[in-house]
Amino acid sequence: MSEIALAADFAIIVVVATIIGLIARQTGQPTIIAYILTGIILGPVALDIVTEEGLVELMADLGFAFLLFLLGLKMRFEDIREILPAVTNVAIGQTVLQTALAFLVAWTLGFGTTEILVISLATVFGATPIIVKILTDKDEITSLPGKIDVGVLIVQDIYLVVVLALFAADELGGAADVASTLGVILVMMSFIALFSLFSSQYILPGLFRRIADNKDVFLIVAIAWAFLFVAIAEGADLDPKVGAFLAGLSIAQLPYSKELEDRITPITDFFILVFFATIGLQIDGLSSLLAYWWQAIVASVVLMVGNFWIMFYLIDREGFGVETSFLGSINMVQVSEFSLIVGALAIDQGLIGPDVLGYLSLMALLTMGISTYIIAYNHTIYERLEPWFRRFESDEGKDAEISTYEDHAIAIGYDEITERALPRLEAEFGDVVIIDRRTDHIEELEQEGRYDYVFGDFRHTEVRKEANLKGADFVLSSSVEREVNEALLAEVDDEATVFVEAERIGDARALYDRSATYVIMSTHLAAEKVSEYVELYVTDRAAFEDAVARDVDAIEARRRRERRRFGEDEAPSSAGVDADPTDSADLDADPDPDALEDRRSGGEFRD
Repeated sequence: MSEIALAADFAIIVVVATIIGLIARQTGQPTIIAYILTGIILGPVALDIVTEEGLVELMADLGFAFLLFLLGLKMRFEDIREILPAVTNVAIGQTVLQTALAFLVAWTLGFGTTEILVISLATVFGATPIIVKILTDKDEITSLPGKIDVGVLIVQDIYLVVVLALFAADELGGAADVASTLGVILVMMSFIALFSLFSSQYILPGLFRRIADNKDVFLIVAIAWAFLFVAIAEGADLDPKVGAFLAGLSIAQLPYSKELEDRITPITDFFILVFFATIGLQIDGLSSLLAYWWQAIVASVVLMVGNFWIMFYLIDREGFGVETSFLGSINMVQVSEFSLIVGALAIDQGLIGPDVLGYLSLMALLTMGISTYIIAYNHTIYERLEPWFRRFESDEGKDAEISTYEDHAIAIGYDEITERALPRLEAEFGDVVIIDRRTDHIEELEQEGRYDYVFGDFRHTEVRKEANLKGADFVLSSSVEREVNEALLAEVDDEATVFVEAERIGDARALYDRSATYVIMSTHLAAEKVSEYVELYVTDRAAFEDAVARDVDAIEARRRRERRRFGEDEAPSSAGVDADPTDSADLDADPDPDALEDRRSGGEFRD
């Protein structure tokens, strides 16, 4: 096939997937379903105008690798630290029981032995992208049920990587071959995983601290890190995509992971589009898709109901409340899109035929489509069923306490304006979260150890959600960019107090019109300060000198912090301030245009 034809296939997939994706968004369906339908429409099932080869296959492989890299990036162990023992018990029990249920269902429906094994392994995973996306949109990802689901998904994803590596092995013969291959995979994965964790502790923090201020280099180095692990995995005879997952896992433990996750998601979404379209392309005609249509419907119903009760029993057994057990269970009832990935790899191994992949595809489409609405209305469903489920309430049932930000204060940027306000905000609101994307500011906050922080550009969705902007009672923004502050005012709670900064009178007026509580005008404040000092100088010379002395002390304290931050030696100064005009200029000037842009966007601010 010519290169032009291969490029045309790729273009057709992108265009059709975009159109179907827009329709899916209008109907509230996940775009993954739209992508699979794209492959079904363009492949042998319907029009048969695109084949899975050449450029399409290459892009699909990249999509798979980026998907697992992003999956690793989402796995922050700190997010589930408080409930890790309980979540581990739930995840292990869920994996065993749901695999057994899927095995029993497939056996009852009359599939062959090998097909039953593949189906039971493929249908145990939760739909991580869908669950995380919907819960994040509903601001429930940091709730207790959300934390439980994320923890279970983390354990599932580790299990998934092992299964994917097993099916991607060169050859799977009898039970002895499977056992030996699995042993080698686990050993090699353990070595790479240990290197990944070692890197997250001793290599990556220093590396990313040096480059994180440069957004472009930051993204390129992160992608290069993923490809390094891909190469290591390939050298160890593992599926290269396992390396991508472990690379993401190592970066996920860093404070820079949220911004990187937000920046790499659009790239990943593009490649994922092609990848899931190729799943549909592998279904060998409409007859394969519908070969087991009634079995797929029966299995979907049984597995959704069975998965709910398995999860409910396991969560309830760990002592969580009925509402937590219900919500945590109903979010996890679907057959994941990863079942299609396992099925596609099983086809490559010759373990199943296209008809079984059609069966898995139909199940995934049905359960993901239905569960999208179930998760969206999970609280409404619980309210209707609460009287019946209350019979499972136990006096010993008690929800775990989890740390999350609520009714807190947020400071966007760490500069003189916000720094001086932080102690008062802490006294009033308790929790104070600082959003900033300058590594030297983050280092200073780490050394001080007093305030929580989120590294990243405020404009990034994941950064705002990590700080729980919608749940904040007070927000102080040092960004002078009007669009950023307008977006802030549009997203915060209506009852929140919001202080923002502006450079121009017109911007201040517009921000007040959008319900800003107070707009900081630096030039206006400076003019008032000068007027007060002139008045003091004329009327009370002693008070004037005291005020100047306080300012000099504040400047000297600031200079000492700057020098401690950069490890410089302090030089004596008769006036308490370094007299070198070059140094003084360095404190006030920021010649880097990227740094100036960051400050204006709420990510980087003047000292």
